[in-house]
Amino acid sequence: MRLVTTRDATRLTGLSTEQLREWTSRRALILPDEKPKGHGSPARYSWQTILLLRIAVVLRDRFKLELHAHRDLFSALGKGLARTSFLSLWGKSLALYGGERWAMIDPREDDSNIDDCIILRLDPHLQQLSDSFSLPKPMAPSQFQLFPALGVMADVAGTDTTGRRRHG
Repeated sequence: MRLVTTRDATRLTGLSTEQLREWTSRRALILPDEKPKGHGSPARYSWQTILLLRIAVVLRDRFKLELHAHRDLFSALGKGLARTSFLSLWGKSLALYGGERWAMIDPREDDSNIDDCIILRLDPHLQQLSDSFSLPKPMAPSQFQLFPALGVMADVAGTDTTGRRRHG
């Protein structure tokens, strides 16, 4: 599993370094995947944790929610995301019902059985994560990339990413 450092997490979430530390350490709203090993070493975050942090930013900024009151929701959602594939989230929305209750829903399906909730579209967040973590994007309505292009551009038989032979 690929993890990003605090610097990348701040870029991906829009949080300042101080706010990220406040949320992930002092207030423990959303825990990092790897805590700092010591003073000066960065915490590390998975795509699931970055997605959770992005959702928290939307709830705070757009809906003016007090995040500490939803700590149990973030914990439950984090556990659910840990069991969910990145590819399965494309085209889905997150329905937040309050307390620890949440669901992934398909907005194209009948929504007559959905109770009152806050619905957050995931695709804009997934697009950002896909670019940063080299995770696959949907190609067509029901087709996904076999290999993400950024992940394939790795070292192949001693060549650089332009195909030229490296020396050294």
